[in-house]
Amino acid sequence: MNEKTLLEAVVLAGELMLVSGAEIYRVEDTMNHMLKRSEYEQTETIVYGTGIFVTLSDPNKEPLTRVKRVAARCTSINRICLVNDVSRHFCEGKITVEEALKQLQEIQAPTTIQYDWLTQGLGYVGVSAFFAPMFGGSLGDFLAAAVVGVCLAIAVWIGKALKFNDFCFNAFGAFVLAFSAMTICHSYPVLNSDTIIVSAVMPLVPGVTFTTAIRDTLNGDYAAGSARILEAIVVGLAVAFGVGAGLLVARSMEGGLL
Repeated sequence: MNEKTLLEAVVLAGELMLVSGAEIYRVEDTMNHMLKRSEYEQTETIVYGTGIFVTLSDPNKEPLTRVKRVAARCTSINRICLVNDVSRHFCEGKITVEEALKQLQEIQAPTTIQYDWLTQGLGYVGVSAFFAPMFGGSLGDFLAAAVVGVCLAIAVWIGKALKFNDFCFNAFGAFVLAFSAMTICHSYPVLNSDTIIVSAVMPLVPGVTFTTAIRDTLNGDYAAGSARILEAIVVGLAVAFGVGAGLLVARSMEGGLL
């Protein structure tokens, strides 16, 4: 077996899982299982929230070390499942290390694991609309939340096109949804603006990030858990800032501050 190819495949598998929101212990477990196919006497894997370190050592061989900086973040359960499938097939000997690396590189391609822009937009609209009845909203609130979801989807596309950082991305989306919700409620006073805003903000809530942070912390990965909790707090502050700014601008335009 080509150990350098194995090392590259293991690091790529860990990177894909870490980027997709997997827990630290899950990433390390997958990488360690793949490294069991190695012919080296000792293998070590250390994963942090922002980096991966892998070392293969043997008295009779040249040691191999790989460090990978991980900066991107998203939530993609589908990608994690695909990486797990490749890992299991490789560990069971059903595929070679070269085939495993090739499959992982295919998973890394955005076109193979990401939804297209229309599906993502429908997701924003659906989540925004169907949370309204759960919060006690009327049929009018349901329809208004769907319209606000469309505005949020457009804001998300703009934020991605302009390559906003995480804080600006979430703050901009929250600003657009709050401003659009207040504009609609100004035209139709019978609607409940609080219900519409709370429903539309749900797609931006970092629930998965916070849950993963708690699981990392309970598993003893305190550094990763603390980092992810801080990430969730920053996203929450960005959403709060955006909603507050949207309400302020909307009320100022309506003369509410005069």
